[in-house]
Amino acid sequence: MSRTEDVLVLDKPGSHRLESRAIAEPGPGDARVRVHASGICGSDRELYQGNRPEGYVRYPVTPGHEWSGTVEAVGAGVPEALVGRKVVGEGFRNCQVCDRCHAGDTTLCTAGYEETGFTQPGAMADTLTLPARLLHPLSDDADLGAAALLEPAACIAAAALKARARPGERVAVVGTGTLGMIAVQFLAAVSPERLLVVGTRPDREQLSLDFGATDFRTRDQLSDQLSGYDVVIETAGSASAARSSASLLRRGGRLVLTGIPAAGADGLDPTDLVVRQIEVQTVFGAPPAAWSHAVRVFDAGLLTLRPLITHELPLTDFASAIELVGSGDPAVGKVLLRPQGLG
Repeated sequence: MSRTEDVLVLDKPGSHRLESRAIAEPGPGDARVRVHASGICGSDRELYQGNRPEGYVRYPVTPGHEWSGTVEAVGAGVPEALVGRKVVGEGFRNCQVCDRCHAGDTTLCTAGYEETGFTQPGAMADTLTLPARLLHPLSDDADLGAAALLEPAACIAAAALKARARPGERVAVVGTGTLGMIAVQFLAAVSPERLLVVGTRPDREQLSLDFGATDFRTRDQLSDQLSGYDVVIETAGSASAARSSASLLRRGGRLVLTGIPAAGADGLDPTDLVVRQIEVQTVFGAPPAAWSHAVRVFDAGLLTLRPLITHELPLTDFASAIELVGSGDPAVGKVLLRPQGLG
Protein backbone atom coordinates (compact mmCIF):
# COMPACT_ATOMS: atom_id res chain seq x y z
CA MET A 1 0.00 0.00 0.00
CA SER A 2 1.46 3.36 -1.03
CA ARG A 3 2.19 6.01 1.59
CA THR A 4 0.46 9.37 1.38
CA GLU A 5 1.44 12.87 2.42
CA ASP A 6 -0.23 16.22 3.06
CA VAL A 7 0.57 18.89 0.48
CA LEU A 8 -0.42 22.56 0.51
CA VAL A 9 -1.53 23.80 -2.91
CA LEU A 10 -2.17 27.37 -4.09
CA ASP A 11 -4.49 26.97 -7.07
CA LYS A 12 -4.51 30.72 -7.66
CA PRO A 13 -3.92 33.88 -5.60
CA GLY A 14 -5.95 33.79 -2.39
CA SER A 15 -7.05 30.18 -2.86
CA HIS A 16 -5.30 27.35 -1.03
CA ARG A 17 -6.11 23.82 0.02
CA LEU A 18 -4.49 20.86 1.73
CA GLU A 19 -4.62 17.65 -0.26
CA SER A 20 -3.41 14.12 0.27
CA ARG A 21 -1.09 12.60 -2.34
CA ALA A 22 0.78 9.38 -2.78
CA ILE A 23 4.48 9.73 -1.98
CA ALA A 24 6.44 9.01 -5.14
CA GLU A 25 9.87 7.41 -5.28
CA PRO A 26 12.67 9.79 -6.32
CA GLY A 27 13.80 9.48 -9.91
CA PRO A 28 17.39 9.25 -11.19
CA GLY A 29 19.56 12.00 -9.70
CA ASP A 30 16.86 13.05 -7.22
CA ALA A 31 16.50 12.88 -3.46
CA ARG A 32 13.35 12.89 -1.33
CA VAL A 33 13.57 14.95 1.84
CA ARG A 34 11.32 14.63 4.87
CA VAL A 35 10.57 18.31 5.56
CA HIS A 36 11.20 19.51 9.11
CA ALA A 37 10.23 23.16 8.68
CA SER A 38 9.41 25.66 5.95
CA GLY A 39 9.83 29.38 6.50
CA ILE A 40 7.51 32.10 5.22
CA CYS A 41 8.84 35.37 3.84
CA GLY A 42 7.45 38.36 1.97
CA SER A 43 7.71 36.60 -1.39
CA ASP A 44 5.41 33.83 -0.13
CA ARG A 45 2.91 36.50 0.81
CA GLU A 46 3.26 37.94 -2.71
CA LEU A 47 2.61 34.45 -4.06
CA TYR A 48 -0.58 34.21 -2.00
CA GLN A 49 -1.78 37.71 -2.91
CA GLY A 50 -0.92 37.41 -6.60
CA ASN A 51 1.69 40.19 -6.57
CA ARG A 52 4.65 38.14 -7.77
CA PRO A 53 5.95 39.35 -11.16
CA GLU A 54 4.79 37.45 -14.23
CA GLY A 55 7.23 34.70 -15.16
CA TYR A 56 8.29 34.17 -11.56
CA VAL A 57 5.35 32.02 -10.49
CA ARG A 58 3.33 29.22 -12.03
CA TYR A 59 -0.02 28.23 -10.46
CA PRO A 60 -1.05 25.82 -9.14
CA VAL A 61 2.01 25.62 -6.93
CA THR A 62 3.12 24.28 -3.58
CA PRO A 63 5.00 27.13 -1.83
CA GLY A 64 8.07 26.76 0.36
CA HIS A 65 11.52 27.92 -0.75
CA GLU A 66 13.01 28.26 2.77
CA TRP A 67 13.24 24.81 4.30
CA SER A 68 15.21 22.16 6.15
CA GLY A 69 14.81 18.43 6.50
CA THR A 70 16.30 14.95 6.42
CA VAL A 71 16.94 12.84 3.33
CA GLU A 72 14.77 9.71 3.44
CA ALA A 73 15.29 8.25 -0.05
CA VAL A 74 17.48 8.75 -3.11
CA GLY A 75 17.16 7.83 -6.78
CA ALA A 76 19.56 6.08 -9.07
CA GLY A 77 22.96 7.66 -9.32
CA VAL A 78 22.76 9.37 -5.92
CA PRO A 79 25.03 8.18 -3.08
CA GLU A 80 23.12 6.14 -0.50
CA ALA A 81 25.22 7.86 2.16
CA LEU A 82 22.92 10.88 1.84
CA VAL A 83 20.01 8.96 3.36
CA GLY A 84 19.55 10.07 6.95
CA ARG A 85 21.53 13.29 6.51
CA LYS A 86 20.14 16.62 7.66
CA VAL A 87 20.07 18.98 4.67
CA VAL A 88 19.03 22.27 3.16
CA GLY A 89 18.92 22.93 -0.56
CA GLU A 90 19.27 25.52 -3.29
CA GLY A 91 16.06 26.71 -4.88
CA PHE A 92 17.13 27.71 -8.39
CA ARG A 93 16.76 24.78 -10.82
CA ASN A 94 19.63 25.73 -13.14
CA CYS A 95 20.51 23.93 -16.37
CA GLN A 96 24.23 23.39 -15.50
CA VAL A 97 25.34 23.75 -19.13
CA CYS A 98 24.92 27.42 -20.13
CA ASP A 99 27.81 29.89 -19.84
CA ARG A 100 26.40 31.49 -16.68
CA CYS A 101 26.03 28.13 -14.94
CA HIS A 102 29.57 27.19 -15.96
CA ALA A 103 30.76 30.47 -14.42
CA GLY A 104 29.00 29.61 -11.15
CA ASP A 105 26.29 32.25 -11.61
CA THR A 106 23.46 29.74 -11.46
CA THR A 107 20.88 32.38 -10.49
CA LEU A 108 21.49 33.91 -13.94
CA CYS A 109 20.91 30.65 -15.83
CA THR A 110 20.05 31.52 -19.42
CA ALA A 111 17.69 28.55 -19.75
CA GLY A 112 15.08 30.56 -17.85
CA TYR A 113 13.78 30.93 -14.31
CA GLU A 114 12.72 27.86 -12.34
CA GLU A 115 12.68 27.87 -8.54
CA THR A 116 11.45 25.61 -5.76
CA GLY A 117 8.26 26.98 -4.23
CA PHE A 118 7.42 29.32 -7.11
CA THR A 119 7.45 27.41 -10.38
CA GLN A 120 8.44 24.00 -8.96
CA PRO A 121 6.87 22.19 -5.97
CA GLY A 122 8.07 23.61 -2.65
CA ALA A 123 8.46 22.44 0.92
CA MET A 124 5.01 23.17 2.35
CA ALA A 125 4.36 19.44 2.28
CA ASP A 126 5.47 16.40 4.22
CA THR A 127 8.20 15.70 1.67
CA LEU A 128 10.13 17.55 -1.03
CA THR A 129 11.79 15.87 -4.00
CA LEU A 130 14.53 17.77 -5.83
CA PRO A 131 17.82 17.16 -7.67
CA ALA A 132 20.31 15.81 -5.15
CA ARG A 133 23.01 18.09 -6.59
CA LEU A 134 21.19 21.03 -4.98
CA LEU A 135 21.48 19.64 -1.45
CA HIS A 136 23.88 20.95 1.18
CA PRO A 137 24.37 18.46 4.05
CA LEU A 138 24.51 19.82 7.60
CA SER A 139 26.30 18.56 10.67
CA ASP A 140 24.58 15.71 12.51
CA ASP A 141 23.77 17.94 15.49
CA ALA A 142 22.38 20.83 13.43
CA ASP A 143 19.26 22.61 14.72
CA LEU A 144 16.86 21.92 11.85
CA GLY A 145 14.46 24.65 12.94
CA ALA A 146 17.18 27.28 12.73
CA ALA A 147 18.50 25.71 9.53
CA ALA A 148 15.22 26.57 7.78
CA LEU A 149 16.59 30.14 7.70
CA LEU A 150 19.65 29.15 5.67
CA GLU A 151 17.98 30.19 2.41
CA PRO A 152 17.82 33.88 3.44
CA ALA A 153 21.24 33.42 5.03
CA ALA A 154 22.62 32.20 1.70
CA CYS A 155 21.22 35.30 -0.03
CA ILE A 156 22.98 37.47 2.55
CA ALA A 157 26.14 35.42 2.16
CA ALA A 158 25.97 36.30 -1.54
CA ALA A 159 25.64 39.97 -0.60
CA ALA A 160 28.53 39.79 1.85
CA LEU A 161 30.77 38.16 -0.75
CA LYS A 162 29.91 40.90 -3.25
CA ALA A 163 30.43 43.63 -0.65
CA ARG A 164 34.01 42.50 0.01
CA ALA A 165 34.09 44.14 3.44
CA ARG A 166 37.54 44.17 5.03
CA PRO A 167 38.71 44.43 8.65
CA GLY A 168 38.72 48.00 9.90
CA GLU A 169 36.21 49.33 7.36
CA ARG A 170 33.06 51.23 8.28
CA VAL A 171 30.04 49.15 7.30
CA ALA A 172 26.28 49.48 7.61
CA VAL A 173 23.08 47.46 7.23
CA VAL A 174 19.82 49.13 6.23
CA GLY A 175 16.82 47.01 7.23
CA THR A 176 16.11 45.15 10.45
CA GLY A 177 14.06 42.16 9.32
CA THR A 178 15.39 38.62 9.09
CA LEU A 179 17.77 39.50 6.24
CA GLY A 180 19.07 42.55 8.07
CA MET A 181 19.79 40.68 11.28
CA ILE A 182 21.66 38.01 9.34
CA ALA A 183 23.61 40.67 7.45
CA VAL A 184 24.73 42.20 10.73
CA GLN A 185 26.30 38.89 11.71
CA PHE A 186 28.12 38.41 8.40
CA LEU A 187 29.55 41.94 8.51
CA ALA A 188 30.47 41.71 12.20
CA ALA A 189 32.56 38.64 11.38
CA VAL A 190 35.04 40.74 9.36
CA SER A 191 35.91 42.96 12.37
CA PRO A 192 34.79 46.36 11.05
CA GLU A 193 35.75 49.62 12.74
CA ARG A 194 32.08 50.56 12.91
CA LEU A 195 28.89 48.63 12.15
CA LEU A 196 25.77 50.77 11.87
CA VAL A 197 22.27 49.32 11.65
CA VAL A 198 19.44 51.47 10.27
CA GLY A 199 15.79 50.47 10.41
CA THR A 200 12.24 51.44 11.23
CA ARG A 201 11.93 49.19 14.30
CA PRO A 202 13.48 50.56 17.50
CA ASP A 203 12.78 47.19 19.16
CA ARG A 204 15.55 45.68 17.00
CA GLU A 205 18.27 47.80 18.59
CA GLN A 206 19.28 45.35 21.31
CA LEU A 207 19.29 42.37 18.98
CA SER A 208 21.43 44.33 16.52
CA LEU A 209 23.93 45.13 19.25
CA ASP A 210 23.91 41.51 20.42
CA PHE A 211 24.80 40.44 16.88
CA GLY A 212 27.76 42.82 16.69
CA ALA A 213 26.47 46.26 15.69
CA THR A 214 28.22 49.25 17.23
CA ASP A 215 25.48 51.79 16.50
CA PHE A 216 21.74 51.74 15.78
CA ARG A 217 19.61 54.46 14.20
CA THR A 218 16.04 54.65 13.03
CA ARG A 219 15.49 56.09 9.57
CA ASP A 220 14.35 59.47 10.96
CA GLN A 221 17.61 59.77 12.89
CA LEU A 222 19.75 59.84 9.75
CA SER A 223 21.47 63.09 8.81
CA ASP A 224 24.02 64.41 6.32
CA GLN A 225 26.66 64.04 9.02
CA LEU A 226 26.07 60.30 9.16
CA SER A 227 28.03 59.24 6.09
CA GLY A 228 31.46 58.05 4.99
CA TYR A 229 30.75 54.32 5.13
CA ASP A 230 32.77 51.96 2.96
CA VAL A 231 30.07 49.29 2.58
CA VAL A 232 26.29 49.26 2.93
CA ILE A 233 24.08 46.17 2.54
CA GLU A 234 20.42 47.09 1.99
CA THR A 235 17.79 44.51 3.01
CA ALA A 236 14.60 46.54 3.50
CA GLY A 237 13.19 46.25 -0.02
CA SER A 238 12.00 49.82 -0.61
CA ALA A 239 13.17 52.59 -2.91
CA SER A 240 13.58 54.93 0.07
CA ALA A 241 15.82 52.36 1.78
CA ALA A 242 17.98 52.15 -1.33
CA ARG A 243 18.38 55.94 -1.37
CA SER A 244 19.15 56.03 2.35
CA SER A 245 21.76 53.32 1.81
CA ALA A 246 23.49 55.29 -0.94
CA SER A 247 23.52 58.44 1.20
CA LEU A 248 25.53 56.65 3.87
CA LEU A 249 28.41 55.80 1.55
CA ARG A 250 31.68 57.60 1.06
CA ARG A 251 32.80 58.45 -2.44
CA GLY A 252 33.74 55.17 -4.11
CA GLY A 253 31.82 53.13 -1.54
CA ARG A 254 30.18 49.78 -2.22
CA LEU A 255 26.42 49.22 -2.09
CA VAL A 256 24.69 45.83 -2.30
CA LEU A 257 20.91 45.80 -2.75
CA THR A 258 19.00 42.69 -1.71
CA GLY A 259 15.45 44.01 -1.28
CA ILE A 260 12.96 44.21 -4.16
CA PRO A 261 10.82 47.38 -4.18
CA ALA A 262 7.48 47.57 -5.93
CA ALA A 263 7.74 47.72 -9.71
CA GLY A 264 8.20 51.23 -11.06
CA ALA A 265 9.44 52.71 -7.79
CA ASP A 266 11.69 55.76 -7.94
CA GLY A 267 15.20 54.49 -7.45
CA LEU A 268 18.72 55.72 -7.02
CA ASP A 269 19.89 58.95 -8.60
CA PRO A 270 22.25 57.96 -11.47
CA THR A 271 23.98 61.35 -11.33
CA ASP A 272 24.82 60.79 -7.67
CA LEU A 273 26.09 57.27 -8.41
CA VAL A 274 28.35 58.51 -11.20
CA VAL A 275 29.85 61.60 -9.59
CA ARG A 276 30.50 59.76 -6.33
CA GLN A 277 31.62 56.63 -8.20
CA ILE A 278 29.42 54.38 -6.09
CA GLU A 279 29.74 50.67 -6.88
CA VAL A 280 26.28 49.07 -6.91
CA GLN A 281 25.62 45.34 -6.93
CA THR A 282 22.43 43.36 -6.42
CA VAL A 283 21.40 39.93 -5.15
CA PHE A 284 18.46 37.81 -6.33
CA GLY A 285 18.79 34.33 -4.90
CA ALA A 286 22.07 32.65 -4.02
CA PRO A 287 24.58 30.73 -6.16
CA PRO A 288 26.28 27.54 -4.87
CA ALA A 289 29.32 29.40 -3.48
CA ALA A 290 27.10 31.56 -1.28
CA TRP A 291 25.14 28.52 -0.08
CA SER A 292 28.36 26.72 0.83
CA HIS A 293 29.59 29.81 2.67
CA ALA A 294 26.36 30.15 4.68
CA VAL A 295 26.23 26.46 5.60
CA ARG A 296 29.89 26.43 6.63
CA VAL A 297 29.42 29.48 8.86
CA PHE A 298 26.24 27.97 10.37
CA ASP A 299 27.84 24.59 11.04
CA ALA A 300 30.79 26.35 12.69
CA GLY A 301 28.40 27.94 15.19
CA LEU A 302 29.14 31.46 13.90
CA LEU A 303 25.63 32.24 12.66
CA THR A 304 22.82 32.62 15.20
CA LEU A 305 19.40 32.09 13.60
CA ARG A 306 17.17 30.60 16.33
CA PRO A 307 16.38 33.99 18.03
CA LEU A 308 14.91 35.26 14.75
CA ILE A 309 12.12 32.63 14.88
CA THR A 310 9.04 33.84 16.78
CA HIS A 311 6.29 31.50 15.60
CA GLU A 312 6.08 27.81 14.62
CA LEU A 313 2.74 26.59 13.32
CA PRO A 314 1.43 23.36 11.79
CA LEU A 315 0.97 23.28 8.02
CA THR A 316 -2.80 23.40 8.50
CA ASP A 317 -2.41 26.96 9.86
CA PHE A 318 -1.01 28.34 6.59
CA ALA A 319 -3.62 31.12 6.39
CA SER A 320 -2.84 32.25 9.93
CA ALA A 321 0.88 32.21 9.17
CA ILE A 322 0.40 34.40 6.09
CA GLU A 323 -1.62 36.86 8.19
CA LEU A 324 1.11 36.96 10.83
CA VAL A 325 3.79 37.73 8.25
CA GLY A 326 1.78 40.64 6.90
CA SER A 327 0.49 41.96 10.23
CA GLY A 328 3.17 44.58 10.81
CA ASP A 329 3.34 43.42 14.44
CA PRO A 330 6.92 44.04 15.71
CA ALA A 331 6.60 40.89 17.81
CA VAL A 332 6.45 38.79 14.64
CA GLY A 333 9.78 37.64 13.29
CA LYS A 334 10.37 34.56 11.18
CA VAL A 335 7.34 32.28 10.97
CA LEU A 336 7.89 28.56 10.36
CA LEU A 337 5.39 25.96 9.20
CA ARG A 338 5.95 22.43 10.51
CA PRO A 339 4.50 19.80 8.13
CA GLN A 340 5.25 17.01 10.62
CA GLY A 341 3.58 18.82 13.51
CA LEU A 342 5.05 20.51 16.58
CA GLY A 343 5.78 17.49 18.69
